[in-house]
Amino acid sequence: MAIQLYNTLTRKKEDFIPLEEGKVKMYVCGPTVYNYIHIGNARPAIVFDTVRRYLEFRGFDVQYVSNFTDVDDKLIRAANQLGTDVPTVAERFINAYFEDVSALGCKKADVHPRVMENMDIIIDFISELVEKGYAYESEGDVYFRTRSFDEYGKLSHQSIDDLQVGARIEVGDKKQDDLDFALWKAAKEGEIYWESPWGIGRPGWHIECSAMAKKYLGDTIDIHAGGQDLTFPHHENEIAQSEALSGKLFSRYWMHNGYINIDNEKMSKSLGNFVLVHDIIKQHNPQVVRFFMLSVHYRNPINYSEELLESTKAALERLTTSYQNLKHRKDASTDLTHNNQEWLEKIAALRKQFIEAMDDDFNTAKAISVLFDLSKLANYYLLEKNTAIEVIDAFTKQFEELFQVLGLTMEKEEMLDEEIDALIEKRIQARKDRNFQLSDQIRDQLKDMNIILEDTPQGTRWKRG
Repeated sequence: MAIQLYNTLTRKKEDFIPLEEGKVKMYVCGPTVYNYIHIGNARPAIVFDTVRRYLEFRGFDVQYVSNFTDVDDKLIRAANQLGTDVPTVAERFINAYFEDVSALGCKKADVHPRVMENMDIIIDFISELVEKGYAYESEGDVYFRTRSFDEYGKLSHQSIDDLQVGARIEVGDKKQDDLDFALWKAAKEGEIYWESPWGIGRPGWHIECSAMAKKYLGDTIDIHAGGQDLTFPHHENEIAQSEALSGKLFSRYWMHNGYINIDNEKMSKSLGNFVLVHDIIKQHNPQVVRFFMLSVHYRNPINYSEELLESTKAALERLTTSYQNLKHRKDASTDLTHNNQEWLEKIAALRKQFIEAMDDDFNTAKAISVLFDLSKLANYYLLEKNTAIEVIDAFTKQFEELFQVLGLTMEKEEMLDEEIDALIEKRIQARKDRNFQLSDQIRDQLKDMNIILEDTPQGTRWKRG
């Protein structure tokens, strides 16, 4: 069965057929590194890392490129506020980005190009557009002639005549047409700049991705991905300038993940609900955050809240507990062959269902439901009086393999001694209050974490199993 993905360009699911058999060229728009990344930045990082992992699982050789915007207005403002320069700000938050997304289980891209390290190719790209008549210089700025590209609007599915000037379109006196967008900006006093044929300045935002995608992946790539908010104007402008220059299709497939709401409200600084990953992973296991992000189909909006994160934690623990129980049972298992094939076929059927879910536009929500079916099946198998090493190994292998596809690990989070002591105190109080349900819940929770309790006349003692 072929992988199908939803192509924003055509607004329908299509069979995924890369340009070169067995190989995938994939470009994902990365962050502007002026601050720690927020939870909205984390979603595309996790989603498209998972897409990459699944393509590799299905046998593709994936060339994965994700850029850093390390110079723009936000970085200049941040540098001024911090009393330093733009390269220092960029380096600080690039390092912070790697720390945060690594904690979330994201692999590094094959290449993480930066604007400041690719200025020559960006200037050359702009120069060629000017030579071909698609761009023009105006008082030190360079603009793309939007109306010169006949297919402008094909990604966002809007007519150029219907585009509203001022709606995410920068109006300016230097332009020949208000729909034209900046490829190069003349430097203002005190700003970071580079020499160019049009004077000192720096690139516009959109040109960097086109130039770096061309450098590292070629004129035509297989998948271009990013957040839904980038569809227009960023990705629309990328298409225009790339295809105007090369005369070729820029990307065969376009993928966009949905928005994130915080407590059912759109995340924004003005609402004060701007949540940084740097802060979240201090309070929550990063694996739980990743699992939460994958629990909803990537194209759908997702609502973030502390309550939902807590329920996600409990759900993930159910899966890891099943896995740990299997590993513990292996030592007591034998080489019995009775009914082994029947169980192995059930495990294989669930693996097939997982693949079918992921083949259907990378439906991680459905794939996770298959993991819970695998967990239920494993728990049911462990009720058997006699278990076989062959079946136990098949279960654990599937857990490990399918978790790895989702960028998750099967290891349970290690509890600190003080956390265990606090839970025991809570259990003691629950017993005093005759709240036996809570007492049993805490005991079971600690048991799942491989903490053994001993109630003695001198009090409750614990040890790691």
